[in-house]
Amino acid sequence: MIPEDLRYTSEHEWVAGDGSGPVRVGITHFAQDALGDIVYVQLPEEGTAVRTGDALGEIESTKSVSEIYAPISGTVVSRNATLADEPELINAEPYAAGWLVEIAPEDPDSLQGLLDAAAYRSLTES
Repeated sequence: MIPEDLRYTSEHEWVAGDGSGPVRVGITHFAQDALGDIVYVQLPEEGTAVRTGDALGEIESTKSVSEIYAPISGTVVSRNATLADEPELINAEPYAAGWLVEIAPEDPDSLQGLLDAAAYRSLTES
């Protein structure tokens, strides 16, 4: 459940894209599984500037409330509006319909600092 073509953070976010344009961000299968049934998502407005490591929003589950962190610095250009009515998509399809936001990177090379699939797999298996 760790797609090879994505980059990852140690906070369990994934990033899709090469940085030449906006990248799509979500939480991993590992994260959604640990959270349990997701019932609410708070996401930033389009146009919001974010910095690597800053809180992007929150995910509320039946177990807890967890912050979502920006994997890179940039500007939020899109958010998954469907999640307002269907937050459970994060549980059902964390790498597809359950994506959270799209960010236009400030520095496309910043994606190189993220974990590849093998490194993320090692992190989650320890």
